[in-house]
Amino acid sequence: MKPAIARILSTGLFTPDQSISNEELVEAYNAYVAKWNAENPDGEQLEPSSAEFIEKASGIKSRYVLDKTGPLDPERMRPNFESRPNTELSVMAEMGVKAAKDAMERGNFGPEDIDAVICAASNMQRQYPAMAVEIQDALGIDGYGFDMNVACASASFGIQTAVGLLETGARRVLMINPEICTAHINFKDRDGHFIFGDVCTAVIIGKPEGEAPKGAFDILATRLKTQFSNNIRNNFGFLNVPEDEVIDLSDPKTDKLFKQNGRSVFKEVVPMVAAMIGEHLEDEGIDKAEVSRFWLHQANLNMNLLIAKKLLGRDPSSEEAPVILDEYANTSSAGSIIAFHKYKDDMEAGQLGVISGFGAGYSAGSIVVRAC
Repeated sequence: MKPAIARILSTGLFTPDQSISNEELVEAYNAYVAKWNAENPDGEQLEPSSAEFIEKASGIKSRYVLDKTGPLDPERMRPNFESRPNTELSVMAEMGVKAAKDAMERGNFGPEDIDAVICAASNMQRQYPAMAVEIQDALGIDGYGFDMNVACASASFGIQTAVGLLETGARRVLMINPEICTAHINFKDRDGHFIFGDVCTAVIIGKPEGEAPKGAFDILATRLKTQFSNNIRNNFGFLNVPEDEVIDLSDPKTDKLFKQNGRSVFKEVVPMVAAMIGEHLEDEGIDKAEVSRFWLHQANLNMNLLIAKKLLGRDPSSEEAPVILDEYANTSSAGSIIAFHKYKDDMEAGQLGVISGFGAGYSAGSIVVRAC
């Protein structure tokens, strides 16, 4: 039996109370489109959308959000978040603490049991101080913390990084993925306004020997890959100010919020990820047929099904490639972890699975695990 290099001891999940259905989102978007077209009769006319278009294009039916009033207001089309004073816990840290506490309770861990905190997400609320350090402080964890961003693959990269920290002396590492994705998308963009939701996941990674709480999984191997591409991009950043750039976020085609060339992403990422996972398994001496479950990044239903089909040589069952994006939408780095969190407890000891996140960069990671 292949030896483990680390162990996933527990996972946690924070899901916002509010949710937006496709129908609600389309009603607001189409009201905005009607107003835009009426006010710009001689300009480019925007195309209305439909709930059927969204589900057919992505598999998404709804998404959880921190605020639904702003995105559903045709006069605003962005979330309503109140600025918090520096003496209060930030929104992203608050999400992180809730997911972390869930993971700690499930694994029966206290703050004294954890040595390091990684905040791995596609967007950070601020540049500094690090979100991980704020979360660490709120949880009362001694040790250290740091942030990292590898877009939708951040959780896979975070798990790999946690394994490295264990090798340098940490007993357990808390890896957190707070994703407020509704804040970085353009709700005025027909091709992108429906893609994302808000959520936070947490994973506690420890050494491979000894403790194995219910639902624990051995990490057998990790692999990471990046390949530069402009097909998924967000140019909103702190250098916009010194560049004296005027930022107009009212433009439905702005590149200062999430923007992607969906057809190119699908065409290029599917073979890249399928090849990476396939080669990873082969290098580890694992036949693809031995893998019982693929917890893939929840960005697009057709993308996930095609990757799994390329790996298995046939259409995957819902058990082999579980889907949560119909309910959660794309939650960036958290998607594959939500799927793992919700669809792992029925795995029998010894069964194999792969956790894989992939997205902008392009960036991708695969984590081969075995049920304890």
